[in-house]
This record gives sequence, structure tokens and C-alpha cells, in this order.
Amino acid sequence: MGKIFYLMGKSASGKDTIYKRLLGECPGLCPVLLYTTRPMRDGEKQGIEYYFITERELDEFQKKGKVIERRIYHTAAGLWSYATVDDGKFGRGKEDYLAIGTLESYEKIKGYFGDIVLPIYIVVETGVRLERALMRERQQREPDYVEMCRRFLADEEDFSEKNLRKSGIFRMFENQSLDCCVESIKKVILENREMG
Repeated sequence: MGKIFYLMGKSASGKDTIYKRLLGECPGLCPVLLYTTRPMRDGEKQGIEYYFITERELDEFQKKGKVIERRIYHTAAGLWSYATVDDGKFGRGKEDYLAIGTLESYEKIKGYFGDIVLPIYIVVETGVRLERALMRERQQREPDYVEMCRRFLADEEDFSEKNLRKSGIFRMFENQSLDCCVESIKKVILENREMG
């Protein structure tokens, strides 16, 4: 059975960029896409960043026992769900996968698939993250600064040192230089793939 490399970090830590780079630079690494009911952001595409679905469609997956983990966020724009769905696309063959999510979703995926799930935790200095978040939000057609702040503060609690230790995450990848961060992660992925 292959491995699932699970990428996570606080908002504006560069996860999406790193995720795309790793998929492009690690041959044979397959993406695991989350399902979400949140609206598509400018520049996002269906089946690339997420599978954008309705709450009703997600409820149908839940009724069929296909939802591995589901998170519901009370945002300034209403309730948004994110979920990992056992849609038969990952975790069963010899392929290695790259997933992206939260600490909570990592724990549930690890509980579901076991030791084939390996954490990759990205860290960035708080002030830099805040600047990045603000720049990204300003580029939206309708910036939602309240939601940006809610996410930012929620991540401080969700990814606390205590929670990271509890989840067994001690190794962190500093995203001060994108290229250096990606190279460090690629090295770890390669080592783990070679170990089988």
C-alpha cells in the first residue's frame, strides 16, 4: 500500500502553493482533493483545488457512509463544510498521495488509514502570514476581511503547540524560502517512498 503525505499549516502559510509544487515536482504523487460547500474563490477551478458541491450532495455522501471526516465552519458568510470523502480514488493501491487539510482532518485520516499517513507541517512567522492573508484577500472581487481574521485566529488555537504534540507532530518545515521549503519536503517524501 502507498503512503498519504498530509500537508497542513495555518492559513496563509503557503500550503496551496507548496501542494501544487510538490504535485508538479514529485512524479507519481497523486492528489487527494477535499470536497467543500464554500463558494469558489476567484481563480479556483472545480476538481483542481477542491470538489465544490452543495450541502445536500455532501449529506448524500454522509448517508452512504463515504465521509471519512467532515468539518463545519461557522464563517461570517454562513456555514461551510469541508470533507474527505472515500470516493474510491485514494488509499487502496500502491500509489502515493498528497493531501492537504487541518490538524483535525489529519487525525481522522490517520485514524482511518493508519500509519500510511505521514504529516508535513508548514510554519511561517505570524506577521508574515498576516501580510500574506491580507494581500490574498485584497485580490478577491469581494474581500471578506472578517472571515480572514476569523480563520487567522482560529488557526492559532487549532494548531497550538499542545495540539501538535498531542497529534505526534514534532517536525516542522519553515516556509521562509519557498524553494528551500519545497526541497526539504521533497527529500522527506523521497526517503519515505524509498522505504516502501
